[in-house]
Amino acid sequence: MSLPPVVRHQYDAVIVGAGGAGLMAALEASKGCRVAVASKLYPTRSHTGTAQGGIGAALGNLESDRWEWHMFDTVKGGDYLCDQDAVEIMCQEAIEVVYDLEHMGLPFNRTPEGKIDQRRFGGHTIEFGKAPVRRSCYAADRTGHMILQTLYQQCIKRGVEFFDEFRLIDLLIQDGRCGGLIALCLATGELHLFHAKAVLLATGGFGRMYKVTSNAHTLTGDGCAIAFRRGVPLEDMEFFQFHPTGIHKLGILITEGARGEGGILRNGKGERFMERYAPTLLDLAPRDMVSRAIYREIREGRGIQGRDYVHLDLTHLDPAVVERKLPDITDFVRTYLGINPVKEAIPCQPTAHYAMGGIPTNVNAQVVIDADNSPLPGLYAAGECACVSVHGANRLGTNSLVDIVVFGRRGGRHIAQQISKLDLPPLSADAQGRAQEETSRLMSNLGGESAARIRAELQQVMMDHASVYREERGLKEALAAIAALRSRYRRVDVSDKSMRFNTELEEALELGYLLDLSWVTVVAALERRESRGAHSREDFPTRDDAHWLKHSLAFASNGTIRFDSKPVSITRFQPQERKY
Repeated sequence: MSLPPVVRHQYDAVIVGAGGAGLMAALEASKGCRVAVASKLYPTRSHTGTAQGGIGAALGNLESDRWEWHMFDTVKGGDYLCDQDAVEIMCQEAIEVVYDLEHMGLPFNRTPEGKIDQRRFGGHTIEFGKAPVRRSCYAADRTGHMILQTLYQQCIKRGVEFFDEFRLIDLLIQDGRCGGLIALCLATGELHLFHAKAVLLATGGFGRMYKVTSNAHTLTGDGCAIAFRRGVPLEDMEFFQFHPTGIHKLGILITEGARGEGGILRNGKGERFMERYAPTLLDLAPRDMVSRAIYREIREGRGIQGRDYVHLDLTHLDPAVVERKLPDITDFVRTYLGINPVKEAIPCQPTAHYAMGGIPTNVNAQVVIDADNSPLPGLYAAGECACVSVHGANRLGTNSLVDIVVFGRRGGRHIAQQISKLDLPPLSADAQGRAQEETSRLMSNLGGESAARIRAELQQVMMDHASVYREERGLKEALAAIAALRSRYRRVDVSDKSMRFNTELEEALELGYLLDLSWVTVVAALERRESRGAHSREDFPTRDDAHWLKHSLAFASNGTIRFDSKPVSITRFQPQERKY
């Protein structure tokens, strides 16, 4: 079939994705150059808006706190796989960025004295692990939503140009440099070529490769998969976090802030079972530990009525506090479960939540392409799609929002500082060829395979074999199943042959990305023969620093995956046993 002509644009910088990382990068870059944002969603519908409980910063508004303690908690929570030079930057700059957001107008909850209010969150402590600390700065349980609204308003004020419902299809990388991208416009079906000196990917995660997930339907790893196909390695893909408290069966997130306000996890016997697993931090232990504890309780027959969930109990809390500080959560539970959380315990189970791995970057958000951290000129990444490795093997709650605003800002600033020194790179005459070929193949295919069916099978395979617990036999079964699904994907056809608002075509493209990223995740999980953070191998149950204190790098190589590694940056804190 014939494809419409390609529409061309030229900018200094193009940001792909309009979540917190993308908007912060666009805001900073706009201070030094002409910027466009291409987003598959209207900006304020980006997934940052689902982040509920808060953004971590050692402000010390309610009790003594220091950024060094925040750094220690992050490194320890990440099971010592975090790059400590990057973590130090993040925890120091978190304080400044939170005050910047406040000055932009973000409506944080306040103390009686008018300061930004703070609450407890999992894994955050005082004095290097002695006791929990109030570090999470929050706007009720809508913190991410408020960050999105605030940054979008600032970008509009700065004159940033937005291309909403434009989907990334390809990166234009030639002669060792990125010179732009190809995007598909949902409204017209046209391909748009954006020619630019710099591209920053802020495309989010890929939790939709799992059946039960807190991630929106749009989180399909587009940026990660396209970069991988273009020769960029993916780092630490074996580490995918399961949040312990998703609404049973649905996966909709119940913020850690509910436990920060005093909520308690109970098993089928009514026991506060975290006393057995983390006697100091209890229900506010790091997420990987709490998720494994829930799975263990269920496996040993202590789920609610022997079923596959436990209870989150808020019934002992002041109902006024629950309604005021957790309004969205109470609404979700009433809407989806038909229960009143101030009177009844909430059924919950671990839900696929966050990718620690992704596109490797340095602390200025420049994409790096080898074990020597060599930058790929013109290409940046920030947010969940990126791996600057501040989260290591397990991210602490609140640190995702810290990550996106700190490194989104650093990436945008670096672009603004460097852009005047760069020329617009030349592009080949057929720069759009790969994107045209891919969309044409899907539109003209008559193989009879259903993208929806393949996606459902993939999500079940990943849930069964590559979730909270993993072992060699199951991972190999998953690898074989994914290979079969990838073969079937080549026969997927799109029944809707129109170009305008063709969401079926978009879902077929997204399935390809999910298949690629699932493949890398499973192979990386097989490769790492130890347990660390969110990667828990039942056949290798202990952490092995002698052999595996290193980052994995996965490269696409002639239809296979080639692995390399690079060392972890260790500066202040030597690895030690993880006790809570």
